[in-house]
Amino acid sequence: MLVILETDEGIEGFGLATSYTDIGPLVDALTTGLTDFIIGADPLSPEQIYNDIFSTSWKRISFERGWSREALVRLSAAVDIACWDIIGKKANLPLYRLMGGWCHEVPYYVTCAYYQDGKDLSALRDEMERLRSQGHTRFKAKIGGLSLESDIERLETIRDVIGFDADLMVDVNRAWDLKTAVRAIELLAPLKPRWLEEPLRWTDDRYETTLLAQKTHIPISGGESEITLEGCRAFLDQRAISILQFDVTMFGGITGGRKLAALCELNHVDVVPHHDPFIHAQIVASTPAGLMVESFPDPSRDPLQAELFLNPLIHKDGMLILNQDPGLGLTLSPDAIKKFGKPISVA
Repeated sequence: MLVILETDEGIEGFGLATSYTDIGPLVDALTTGLTDFIIGADPLSPEQIYNDIFSTSWKRISFERGWSREALVRLSAAVDIACWDIIGKKANLPLYRLMGGWCHEVPYYVTCAYYQDGKDLSALRDEMERLRSQGHTRFKAKIGGLSLESDIERLETIRDVIGFDADLMVDVNRAWDLKTAVRAIELLAPLKPRWLEEPLRWTDDRYETTLLAQKTHIPISGGESEITLEGCRAFLDQRAISILQFDVTMFGGITGGRKLAALCELNHVDVVPHHDPFIHAQIVASTPAGLMVESFPDPSRDPLQAELFLNPLIHKDGMLILNQDPGLGLTLSPDAIKKFGKPISVA
């Protein structure tokens, strides 16, 4: 869901809420009173607005009006991002400079090697050769959907194409039990993955990830499936991961992302946010803990990312170059909004 806020001074800011389920509950909340916490509020006080919205998740009003917890978590994040976009525009500074200005460009990686019906090793090789020819230097492959032996064969094919001078990351999407993960790290070692992402099933992943981390030198990453700052903090407290992959469009917003980035810096954990690089690059570029961002430069994989902005961020030599315009530094495309969206006006 794309949220656009406009101030009484005519300044607009936008934010995104990512949801893997129907966004109907988000719309319902906005049209049944949640905007009372937004309209008339001061966008220069994002901490207050975020907490006003987020805290309704445990208050009586959410039960009376049927607001789901997930909807409130997602909306509090989107509104917070929009507020920070406004703050940057008000200050006439890009957000990454306003929040610290560590660097003006960030490394990115390409997520690829998705499973598709009929996609064999030859087709996978073609995909990787195409991405390599486009100048990309870091790649994250999806595994966990086939047998371990078949997935290792896929990764060997990818390594053969990209070589060992390129980064290869491995994303399991929480598919393995602990025994499979322990066996996998032995088979993965010769392929030298940069990190192993969300290797374990959700039921006991923090505890089991801690156990797995003690058995391997491969850095383990996680956090994208959390919906609270506290959930991410628990991963850090248990020394379970070396890389935190929170997503500010799913929870926390820029306000929460800044807190997690600071926590990561103090705990010597790298920040590699999940998805939406056009937003997360602002956080990664603002902190010494920022490592890189996830990107989908292939329009067929993420047409919205490809078309949503009139001035998209530039991919060049493995780096994502941030715009110097204030706020998020991005101008929404009216054509893309019309193409992909259904407007809902709440005033």
